[in-house]
Amino acid sequence: MPPSLISNLQQVLITRKNNSAEAPSSSSSSSSSSATSPCSGAEVSKKENDCLKPVVLVTNEEGIQSPGLTFLVEALVCDGRFDVHVCAPQSDGSMSGHSVTIRETLTACSVEKCGATAYEVSGTPADCVSLALSGALFSWPKPDLVVSGVNKGSSCGNNMFYSGAVAGAREALICGVPSLCISLNWKKDMRYESDLKDAVIVCLPLIHAAVRDIERGTFPKSFLLNIQIPSCPLMNKGFKVSKQSLWRSFLSWRAVSANRHPSAGHFMSNQQSLGIKLAQLSRDASAAGAARRLNIHRKNVEIESVGVAGKFSSQETVKKYFRLELEDKDQKNADEDLDYKALEDGFVAITPLSLNPANWIEIQSSASNWLAVALANEQ
Repeated sequence: MPPSLISNLQQVLITRKNNSAEAPSSSSSSSSSSATSPCSGAEVSKKENDCLKPVVLVTNEEGIQSPGLTFLVEALVCDGRFDVHVCAPQSDGSMSGHSVTIRETLTACSVEKCGATAYEVSGTPADCVSLALSGALFSWPKPDLVVSGVNKGSSCGNNMFYSGAVAGAREALICGVPSLCISLNWKKDMRYESDLKDAVIVCLPLIHAAVRDIERGTFPKSFLLNIQIPSCPLMNKGFKVSKQSLWRSFLSWRAVSANRHPSAGHFMSNQQSLGIKLAQLSRDASAAGAARRLNIHRKNVEIESVGVAGKFSSQETVKKYFRLELEDKDQKNADEDLDYKALEDGFVAITPLSLNPANWIEIQSSASNWLAVALANEQ
């Protein structure tokens, strides 16, 4: 064969050998690149895609199975704009205030909740938010927004101090996270669960606006927004920034009989703040034993009375049962700008609540300015 042809054949063989040696390296490099780029192309998983979304934490006071929370979480997940997490009480924590549980172990159990990452916690609403934001439960620095709701019943005026729903939002504010508390002015025996779903429709624009402005850095940081939705949500007259009133529900204590109401003692024990109830369980064993030895010789006397029970000997233990009921009361000649009045007039009452109420005028002005701009941008 001509020398030139032999030289060409040798060159082709050398080239093929080099290409086959480089192929595994190229494949390995491609595989490595794919492994280090999980968010590339069409192979982005749902979890990785959620990492790019703003994180919204949802809690409430009525428990994780309440319809108000379920409707809200379902709407936020279906909306697709947010990475939704839930951390809510295992049972009803209404009227628990800002109590927290100490010296006792809480349990957090994962649950299925409309596709969100969700946990139910054996604690108060404030416990739930504190735990969620601590980093011990969720692997995040902090969520973008905390939403407490949708809760049944008004938290206007001084009811705010009793409200576990407001406490959840306030705990977020204390931890430096923007928050909203959303409640429906629920009227007993007059409303339907569908009203809670309508309340979610009403508040979604505010949630969208809040998250958008949090990302822009324009959402107010010095207060939370307590959002009260009227009894007929879709018939509301619009949004109105209001001032916190001094109104509160009337606390009606009623004596009940353990004989006619066998569950009275159990009912009252369940209504205690979880933090207080659990703390009671941690009493010193020797003190409890001493009390039992003292009481073993005492006679139990159950009394049903709203007046003076009379005198009893030192050998008798008097036990009474009472039940607390909340009753709404009208407030006459209320200022039009107060939360209670705005709600009763059919407005969605938005009350800014600050940790420093001394700056009320500045706070209300800031809330009013934000609301005007936020709603204009949502239209």
